[in-house]
Amino acid sequence: MSQRIAFQGEPGAYSHEACRKARPNMEAVPCETFEEVIAAVRDGRADYAMLPVENSTYGRVADIHRLLPESGLYIVDEAFVRVRINLLALPGTKLEDVHTVRAHLVLLPQSASFLKTHGIKGHAAADSAGAAAELAKHKTAGEGVLASALAGEIYGLDVLARDIEDHGHNTTRFVIMGREMDLTRRGKLGMMTTFVFEVRNIPAALYKAMGGFATNGVNMTKLESYMVDGSFTATRFYADIDGHPDDENVRLAMEELDYFTSYLNILGVYPADRVR
Repeated sequence: MSQRIAFQGEPGAYSHEACRKARPNMEAVPCETFEEVIAAVRDGRADYAMLPVENSTYGRVADIHRLLPESGLYIVDEAFVRVRINLLALPGTKLEDVHTVRAHLVLLPQSASFLKTHGIKGHAAADSAGAAAELAKHKTAGEGVLASALAGEIYGLDVLARDIEDHGHNTTRFVIMGREMDLTRRGKLGMMTTFVFEVRNIPAALYKAMGGFATNGVNMTKLESYMVDGSFTATRFYADIDGHPDDENVRLAMEELDYFTSYLNILGVYPADRVR
């Protein structure tokens, strides 16, 4: 029996495409929400979760930093997926026949130049893959969707134009999460460690907590703050660093961090992706 990997969205969503690319031998399981993705892994309906954490154009994915620490899961890998926007339409449709397109709200401004050049009006949809499914079902003449090529393949739509985004760098970083953390692995390109923490209520606590990484030569690739439970006073930090907790310099830096924190939770230790 093949392993299963859960993702948020309809079949053909960019998260589904990430599953295909990063785990091609696994069965991809669609879920309505991020919470359902996590629950599917926790209760055994799926072996892994594919979750987007940040996008090179739009930054952090909303709510994801809040969900990860409480998920009970651990990051086992990361994957970077280029968001390639395609104009899809019913079979036999020509580009000049398309007058309107539907897509997730974030895709429309990314394709503004193409749409303007071809006189196409954009309308927001809750989900781009879902819009593709609806077009295939209702067969609305003169309408197209902006979505992945995978969505076109799944719903039997033609690709009228490929890679129509204004900027060719739009990339989403995903994390793959499982029920167990494996500290025995060593990646060919190095390791990443992700953790969340809250600093103690003392002067310059964050400055002091970060000092251990500088003095021990540990590269911190990400540090973001976010509120906990809607409180303006309880701030939590999400961090990615290069290295493995067993590395001597990382061990020393984490020991110093622990001294200045009231909460520290390692979310995953995993190989660095080749895209880094």
